[in-house]
Amino acid sequence: MRTPEYRPEIRPIHREQRPLILTLDAQGQPHRWVTWQHALFYYSRNMVAWDAGDACFTFFGGVSRKTGHRSLITANSIIAIKGKSLSTRSLRQVPPLTNRELFHRDRHICAYCGAELNTARLTRDHIKPVSQNGADTWMNVVAACRSCNQRKGGRTPEQARMMLLYAPYVPNKAEYLILSNRLILADQMDFLAHHLPAQSRWRRA
Repeated sequence: MRTPEYRPEIRPIHREQRPLILTLDAQGQPHRWVTWQHALFYYSRNMVAWDAGDACFTFFGGVSRKTGHRSLITANSIIAIKGKSLSTRSLRQVPPLTNRELFHRDRHICAYCGAELNTARLTRDHIKPVSQNGADTWMNVVAACRSCNQRKGGRTPEQARMMLLYAPYVPNKAEYLILSNRLILADQMDFLAHHLPAQSRWRRA
């Protein structure tokens, strides 16, 4: 059974909204999201090794009494920070498990009936129930509608005769950055997509 296609929402930028800036280490590995204020701090301290992305944002400061010119800094949507080098271990570090990121990982689709639902109608289901010593980890949880979760109860999918429509997996750092940001620019999404694991359901066809 095929599950419906789900694509991340790329929202247009409004004046009152300031998107988060994607920071990388000097080798180009995804690091974290920072606010535009934090990004300006990196630029002002000459800590940006290089930048990328299609989106640029210009921020104006005060007017110089000496020159009469107004100061400004232009920040890119993706910036690499000098001196930051992420170890292989940190890049593979298991991200924290929350319902919000779990539902995003599973594209808001119930793992049992395939219904695409909003967050309020989804629950965290333990494939091997906690009552049977199942762990609360990425590899043992899926998104499930309330009806399917109640029907499955304290049983495994095999015991309940409810087949899983997709397999769980652990998101990597790039995917977690996608899951944890509600306002991702198209260029940031394209960059992170190149760092997704093969099993990710966020990989573009």
